Amino acid sequence: MSYAAKRYDFHDKPADYARLREELAVLLAGENDLIANAANTCALIFAALPDVNWAGFYFLKAGELVVGPFQGKPARVRVALGHGVCGTSAARRQTLLVPDVHAFPGHIACDTAARSEIVVPLIVDGALLGVLDIDSPRPGRFDEADARGLESLTALFVAAAGQAAQASRP
Repeated sequence: MSYAAKRYDFHDKPADYARLREELAVLLAGENDLIANAANTCALIFAALPDVNWAGFYFLKAGELVVGPFQGKPARVRVALGHGVCGTSAARRQTLLVPDVHAFPGHIACDTAARSEIVVPLIVDGALLGVLDIDSPRPGRFDEADARGLESLTALFVAAAGQAAQASRP
């Protein structure tokens, strides 16, 4: 499948996230491989969202978050639950908006250019799969409209992950 990434201006965030959700649905359609879907999801988000310098996944493995597919500079490989923004979001199972990462207790700096962050937990059939993590070099880059939009995108990703898990069961 050929795909041409679009950039959105995000002046109307609900409408732009709705269009982005449609694009993601096309990318995920018919594919049940978790890593392939994670790679395409973070690539789409990274290409579409303005003022983003990192977008990617951390997956829960043996009680800690392990980096998965991402776009941006190399990242920390492992994050303990409850540590940093990603580990805190995972432990609380709630989306975290951090307007200033330097003010977040225990923030784990991977890219020193990052100034704000949003992390959305991924829950499949009640179990924590991991998190979607997005960083920006702009302080206060993310707001509640971004949270709702990204939660909508991760819902599609999680649905595809759930289908993949069911398909792999005997």
